[in-house]
Amino acid sequence: MDAAHPEGFHLVLSIDSGPIMHGWWVSEVTAREKFSAWVDERGSMPRARVTLADEETGAVLTSWPEEP
Repeated sequence: MDAAHPEGFHLVLSIDSGPIMHGWWVSEVTAREKFSAWVDERGSMPRARVTLADEETGAVLTSWPEEP
């Protein structure tokens, strides 16, 4: 995990030019709630993508829009 952000779950909002917003949470439940809120609040942005990852394993837990 990143020393500046020791929390376990990383949420990223990106557009074509790259990441525009980040969040880190210790609780996976909270991170997933934030993921849903970000999709609801910012999903209408052109070419928006929201990704939730486990910082310890590097695994992407969920993303929006879903990959085909």
